[in-house]
Amino acid sequence: MADSIWCNGRLMPEDGLRVSPFDRGLTVGLGLFETMLALNGRAVLLDRHLARHGAGAQRLGWEMPDRIALEQGIRELLEANRLTRGAARIRLFQTAGKGPLGDPSLGPDCLTILTAAALSPSPDRLSLTLSPWVRNERSPLAGLKCASYAENVLALQQARATGFDEPLFLNTVGEVCEAATANVFTVRNGVLHTPPLSSGCLPGVMRDLVLELAVRHQIPIEVIPLSLEMLKSSDELFLTSSLRGIAPVTRFLEHEFNPGSVTARIRGLLSGWLESPADPEQPITRWGGPLLPSGDGGDA
Repeated sequence: MADSIWCNGRLMPEDGLRVSPFDRGLTVGLGLFETMLALNGRAVLLDRHLARHGAGAQRLGWEMPDRIALEQGIRELLEANRLTRGAARIRLFQTAGKGPLGDPSLGPDCLTILTAAALSPSPDRLSLTLSPWVRNERSPLAGLKCASYAENVLALQQARATGFDEPLFLNTVGEVCEAATANVFTVRNGVLHTPPLSSGCLPGVMRDLVLELAVRHQIPIEVIPLSLEMLKSSDELFLTSSLRGIAPVTRFLEHEFNPGSVTARIRGLLSGWLESPADPEQPITRWGGPLLPSGDGGDA
C-alpha cells in the first residue's frame, strides 16, 4: 500500500500525484523545500521553518502557502501514515509550476507538497572532510533552501567514497561556510564560534536555536569568519541540523576531536528545550540580521 502525501490541500496516495513535465521545479530546479523533524505527531520548530520558507518565497517573488492549511496537512499526513509516535521526517516542497524560462514567478499549476516518513536514529558522532568544491557566497541562491541540490549530493557522494560522513565547503574567499546538510560550530578556549550568514551558509533553524540557547545560558559566542586553520585547531567541533540536532565531529581530515564540555552542555540544553512542556517557538533574538541574507550575501 502506497504511503499518503499531501498536495495543494488534500491527501492522496503517493502514486496519485501528477506533475507536469514542464514544471520548472523539475526542468530547472526552481523550487524551495524544508525538512522538519516531527516528534510524537508534532512538527518541531514549525514556526521557524515556515518563517524561513516564507522568506525564501519572498526572495523569489512567490506567495507563501497558507499557514493553516499546512498545519492541518501535517497533522493529517502524520496520522494517515501512522507516524504519531516517535520520530518522523516531514518534507515541505514548493514548485514553480509551468512558466517561461527566465521568469521565476509561480505558474497556475504550481504545487505545494508535504511528505512524511519514519526517521531512523542518526549517528551519534560524525567525520568531516574538505570538499573539493566551494560555495559561492555571492550566488543569488546563497541562503536559499533551493531544490537545486545536486551540488550537495555530489559532495556527499565524494565524501562518503573517501570514508567520511560529511563534506565541508569553504567559500570563494577561503572561509569556512557549511557542511552539505548542516551548519558548522567550533569551540575555542570555551567560546562557541560559527560562520556568519555572509559566508554563504544556510540560515539553519537549528543553528539559530543553538545560538539563542547559548545567549540564554550565558555561553560565550562569536559569529565571525572562520579560517580552515581555526577549524583544525579547535578544541571541539560539531554540526547542527533539524533532523540530527547537534552531532559532534570526532574527525576532520587527519585531525581528531573529542566531544567536550561545551558540546555536551549545548546538547543537554537542546534536550531540555525539546522536553519542555512550554512552547518556546518564538526566538529570543535573531542572529545575522534578516533571516535570509540579502542578494549580496551581507550580514546585518
